[in-house]
Amino acid sequence: MPNATPPSGLESDDELIVMDEEDEAFDDQDSPEGSSEGGEDEDDDDEQEDSGAEGEQMDGDGDGAEEEIEGDFDRLVQNIRSKDNPSTSAGLTKDWDFSIEEKDAEFRDDLREASGVGRRRKKGKGRQAGPALSQQVRSLIGDGNQAYVDSELQEAIRIMQEVIRIEPRAASAWSVLAQCYADMGQPQKALQLRIMAAHLRHDADEWDRLANQSREQGYNQQALYCYRKVYSLDPTNVDALWDRASLAKETGDMKTARNAFLAILKRFPHDLTVLAELRTILIELSDLSTCATLFQQAFVHYQKAYPSGRGMDLTSNTEIPGGGFGLMELLVLADLLNTLGEHENAIAVIRKGSRWLQGRADQKYWDACEDDREYDLPETVPRLGVGDNGSVEPGRFPLDINARHRLAVARIKMGEVEEGKLHANAVLSQDVLDYAPLFAEIADAYFDRELYAEARPIYELLGADAATSSLYVLLQTAACLRMLDELKEAAEVYEQVRIADPTHNEAKMKLAEIYEILNEPRKALELVYEVIDSRKKRPKEASASQNTDSNAATTSLFEEKAAKSKATRTQGRLSHAQLRELEAEKEKEVVRGYKIVTEQWTGMLAREEEAERLWFMEAEKLVETFRETRNLFLTTRTNPFRGMFPRSRPKQASQNEADEDRMASRLNLDLEQDSLSKKSSKDRTVDVFRGVSFSDWLRVIMQYCFVLTRRGQFEAAEEILRHILVSNAYQARQRQDTIRIALISCAILDQRPTIVVEQARKLITVHQFNNEPQRILIAVLSSGLRPTDAFITSTLQKHLFREMKLADVAVRNPEVLRWNALNKRYAPTATVKTEPGDGEDDADDAEPVAAAEKDAKALEIPTKHNPIIVAIYGQICIAAKSYQSAIFYLLHAYDYCPEDPMICLCLAIASIGRAMQRQSDNRHHLITQADLGLVMIQAMAFLSQYRKLRTQNPQGLEEVEYNFGRAFHQLGLYSHAVTHYERVLELAEKAPPNVRAFNRPIRVANDSFM
Repeated sequence: MPNATPPSGLESDDELIVMDEEDEAFDDQDSPEGSSEGGEDEDDDDEQEDSGAEGEQMDGDGDGAEEEIEGDFDRLVQNIRSKDNPSTSAGLTKDWDFSIEEKDAEFRDDLREASGVGRRRKKGKGRQAGPALSQQVRSLIGDGNQAYVDSELQEAIRIMQEVIRIEPRAASAWSVLAQCYADMGQPQKALQLRIMAAHLRHDADEWDRLANQSREQGYNQQALYCYRKVYSLDPTNVDALWDRASLAKETGDMKTARNAFLAILKRFPHDLTVLAELRTILIELSDLSTCATLFQQAFVHYQKAYPSGRGMDLTSNTEIPGGGFGLMELLVLADLLNTLGEHENAIAVIRKGSRWLQGRADQKYWDACEDDREYDLPETVPRLGVGDNGSVEPGRFPLDINARHRLAVARIKMGEVEEGKLHANAVLSQDVLDYAPLFAEIADAYFDRELYAEARPIYELLGADAATSSLYVLLQTAACLRMLDELKEAAEVYEQVRIADPTHNEAKMKLAEIYEILNEPRKALELVYEVIDSRKKRPKEASASQNTDSNAATTSLFEEKAAKSKATRTQGRLSHAQLRELEAEKEKEVVRGYKIVTEQWTGMLAREEEAERLWFMEAEKLVETFRETRNLFLTTRTNPFRGMFPRSRPKQASQNEADEDRMASRLNLDLEQDSLSKKSSKDRTVDVFRGVSFSDWLRVIMQYCFVLTRRGQFEAAEEILRHILVSNAYQARQRQDTIRIALISCAILDQRPTIVVEQARKLITVHQFNNEPQRILIAVLSSGLRPTDAFITSTLQKHLFREMKLADVAVRNPEVLRWNALNKRYAPTATVKTEPGDGEDDADDAEPVAAAEKDAKALEIPTKHNPIIVAIYGQICIAAKSYQSAIFYLLHAYDYCPEDPMICLCLAIASIGRAMQRQSDNRHHLITQADLGLVMIQAMAFLSQYRKLRTQNPQGLEEVEYNFGRAFHQLGLYSHAVTHYERVLELAEKAPPNVRAFNRPIRVANDSFM
């Protein structure tokens, strides 16, 4: 076979490079930072949509898949022709280039439109492959075939390139051309050309062969592309999806692997093999919530499929626990839930799952036990109160030590320390060499709960053996010793860390702080200087080296990941000057838009159509501009906005260096006994964004949301207000309150009482020991069924109950409260026994405190009992028809404030309600207590006291008479009710006309009695 040089149309290998169409695999690397605000979030959204789209494509949608593939082919050819040299007649020239965004967008659209599962399209019944060829083309193809048969490969290549120039859709020309290069010993180019021909044949098997060949030759991105075409043409080919997912995982393309495995999981729901593959991928992608959801769904499925907790393994024909979903899967799910902070769910999974695997799934009565007595050890001391009042005796069922460890961690992190210790002690009784990771996690749980005395011995046990010790364990041990004020011992441990790792600057700084406390400033200063010197000697990060292979020849149709370099990724970035120029243009647009919004506001309020249109259009642009600016929505919400171009110095390194310098200065001052005070340098906070102050931005955004709500678009308004709640610009307490009150206002207008209660509850959490948020809660809830349901929701009841208990502790035992500077709230110390779940919702409601507010002084602890929150809780009990509880709490409120007419009225209502219940055993006494005007024995009581207090104001006479009439009305004493209603009407006649309309219901009630 003669050696042939490539024809003019294919002059070298690098002329066949095509940009990788897999944008999911490269978006995070290629997109320049700051060049597109919000782009990263958009990519994540697309990936989430794609993860489900692959599995939803219907099997019978062959036409859509073929059109998509042929569209790829058309773009290839179009790019070839558009870059062709007019003077060259060879037909194929420089680049083959995909329009990545358009192609993937079309692919996603096709997938999203698909639904259901159809039949696979039979071959031979679709469109005819390729166009009708002209006589000239057919003649040239015949000549080319003859040249190939005669082994005249150069001539065959020339003829087939001419055919492709005239009619690129001639599939046979691509095939013969590929075969020519294969015979010439150039399999890479042959593979390229076969891929081009495959675009015209729509044969899934051929694409599968090409994918395998690409994989064998090391062209992984090309192989991923081919596997995707296989699945597009044959959605029943799950093997192609598996190969695509496995290859993506091998090459580190975790997002593509995730999407492919999720598509497989849609066809084989709850498959444990797929879940095992997905688990490692999702953990690496930090998508723990998705992973937990998938395992939770599988857990529920296997519980229903195998209620006995045993299932048959079809391969070995033996029984296996849980039908395959065994203890290991339970532990994985519990670990995921604990990591996500869903400790109650983790406990439920371990308890219910272990019970199910033991064949006791029908023993659901254990769920009523708040503790874990079901799995008490035989040697466990009997619990207090067990067996009394019909309580359940401990089950003492066996529990795997790993499952018990998960229970211990969850209980400790929930604050249920005593219950957690029962499990932790069982785990700690095991051999430390066998269960060192479990020991460390229990110690970490204690440490996170600031239970340093409990964490310390575990860390010391781990650090005592070389097989279980580590720098982390030593550092944690030293931290516990320091928190327990054992400073000398802590210094000794830090010295060990320093000896083991002389470059560990963090340990040196901690040790320096201890020496400073121990009044040994010279030792501390020596350590600080060591850290500063190591920082200065630290080699600067070298700029990314140019990839020497970037221009090397390649025969892959796609740019492989290995060819990526930092220099390549940053080529598309704008310069600093260009970014500043672009920001200046945006600022001009914002200023112009704000001016229009300000000018048109008056006309907007007057409902002028043109003014309303202009205002709404400009306000929408401003709001979207604000929300699209990523610098206003950073991950670290506690840091204030510092402008669009903050200092580019790495923040963490800068902070650490500042700490080191400050300590060195402080120690020098101590040594020299200098009287100069050190100046504190604080970060400059910017209060203006693009020429408009943040206060004006907030006013425009709130006005825009009010208009949206008035137009019936409350969901959009709610989304905007919740979004700006997390903006760095609005983390100050006052601005957070303003946004929440705006959200409450919109919710009131749209009649969303649940949202009203939610936001009012957050205000109560933020403003501890303050009655105003509680008054807001009562004021913003109107009467009606839905507001009442929102008022008596269990979330609000539990929240107010915790606040009420905390207020009571503040008055009775203020010394047990500890100020949390981060959340700016008081919380009970670990010595105070709390109810299960106490404080968890408060922690969720607590908002991050702005940097400027972190140093705020602690609130003053109340010295008097607060009747308002107790009365509100009693009113919730009344609304929930729990009258006995209402009487209990309202009597407490009456003790705190006996001169309040509202409390007296509520007590009367609760007493009457209790008397009307069938289970009441002292009905007449309660009625007497509710209205002492009925009986001579007790002539006065709460209603009379209410009348006495309320009638001190002449405007309250009508209210008093009406409430008396309503009380008699409820008791069925209609004659007395009529008397009081008539008095109300008499008083109403003397009232101004605008007040009489409110008395119409009273007239109706009175007429019905008459």
